[in-house]
Amino acid sequence: MAEILRTRDVIIFYKGDAYAVTLDAALRASGWSGGQGVSWVDSPLDEFQVGRSTGLYGGFLLWGSDEDADKYTSIIGQQPAVGHAVMGTGNWIISTRIFERYTYASRQAGPLVPLTYASGERLVFSLRGLWTKEDEWALSGDPRGSNGYFNANVMQPPTAQNNFFITLQTGL
Repeated sequence: MAEILRTRDVIIFYKGDAYAVTLDAALRASGWSGGQGVSWVDSPLDEFQVGRSTGLYGGFLLWGSDEDADKYTSIIGQQPAVGHAVMGTGNWIISTRIFERYTYASRQAGPLVPLTYASGERLVFSLRGLWTKEDEWALSGDPRGSNGYFNANVMQPPTAQNNFFITLQTGL
């Protein structure tokens, strides 16, 4: 079987629910990768608005703000310019390169210690809105306590054979 072309941050194998959402100012200014975890934020307008997740679930953005696959298309730069994106929620099967690669503790103090993933592990969003198996709320002393928000299961861990993409079944 031929290898899947991986020119995007997220490859979709099974599609769940998708919604057009407005992006908060911080996310628009900083940019994002496809697969970025987002959560709902309050908006003074009558709209569905999201911001970068800090561990809460909501969904993930299907496309990044500046992906290589968009470099020669009319969509380049349009999502940040207009402030809208497409968010996936519900049950999806995706392959993505957007996940925490190093432990929370090692990212804080170094040296970097790689995280290893195994099939069947449960994932949540990290404090940076990336997929992770670590409970960063508990590790950081976050007052929200332990993060019990289940977001996905690992179907296939990242390896050199799959270009270090992790395959997930989401449950947002």
